Amino acid sequence: MKLLIITQVVDTEDPVLGFFHQWIRELAKRFDHVEVICLKLGKSDLPQNVGITSLGKTESSKQKAVSSRIRYTLRFLRLIWGMRNQYEAVFVHMNQEYVILGGWLWRLLGKNVYMWRNHYAGSWLTDAASYFCTKIFCTSTRSYTAKYKETVLMPVGVDTERFSLDVRVARQPRSILFLSRIAPSKRPEMLVDALASLHDEVTFTASFVGSPLPQDEAYYESLKEKVRSLGLGQQVSFSLGVPNSQTPDLYRAHEIFVNTSPSGMLDKTIFEAAASGCVVLAASADFAMIAGADSHFDSSAELAALLKKQLTSAMSAPDTAKLVEQNSLALLGRRLAEEMGSESC
Repeated sequence: MKLLIITQVVDTEDPVLGFFHQWIRELAKRFDHVEVICLKLGKSDLPQNVGITSLGKTESSKQKAVSSRIRYTLRFLRLIWGMRNQYEAVFVHMNQEYVILGGWLWRLLGKNVYMWRNHYAGSWLTDAASYFCTKIFCTSTRSYTAKYKETVLMPVGVDTERFSLDVRVARQPRSILFLSRIAPSKRPEMLVDALASLHDEVTFTASFVGSPLPQDEAYYESLKEKVRSLGLGQQVSFSLGVPNSQTPDLYRAHEIFVNTSPSGMLDKTIFEAAASGCVVLAASADFAMIAGADSHFDSSAELAALLKKQLTSAMSAPDTAKLVEQNSLALLGRRLAEEMGSESC
């Protein structure tokens, strides 16, 4: 079976979407041929049965936003028409806009369309995209897309060959890691507030690793200013996002991983951290259902209490082998291939 994948970025060095490169490699094992259309192409190393075409976005592009969108849209439509004999099904990762743009044509061509979208927020545009989808994939029961009858819950997809324990990397005692794109929707201020209440009670260090989108740069600066005003400058550090290839050692160098994203997102970083041996604390109710209430918090006060407990006791990471196995990339690849009807799975 031949598959067309639509995604934003194919780049092993991308700090947010670099992981998807491994998803393509995993799916390539289970399909005869894979074509990929992306908005931006960076560093990649994909099998011979994978073809890749970029719509041409570059960081240095000076074109106006409207004209750029028109150009990308026209090229996208030309590509999916011109490639029509090179794929039998379509897998759209995250961006419902591509389904809305191409769904009518794929329906005329008789191509099954599958969309991955996992987020608590959605709109009539999401509903419109779902109209063209054969199936919709997400990981969270609280995702906006979980409501559709076409929806199939999926494993998160952790590359267990990369994310694992490594005794050669020393964990910094009483260290906390927040690894995410810095944005209001990720709620990093919840961790800042929790740390402020622990300031005079326990010893800790906390690393915030992640970059903001252009529209969130003011928020990022306000978060750093808040840390300074609370007197946490000596304990809390901020670093811009790193390539996905560098994240395993980041997890391994910290004892506690905190994820403050609300229910409905179930970030993959939660499971990457667990696979790498971190004690994971998460705001996601979905994670609490599978990992236990001791790892879950609903407020900064609850997070502070969990952190204090972890920081003042002899910590050992819980046995997450079964949890990680149930959310491995290999299992995700097999499940996706089965749901999309690949004969090669």
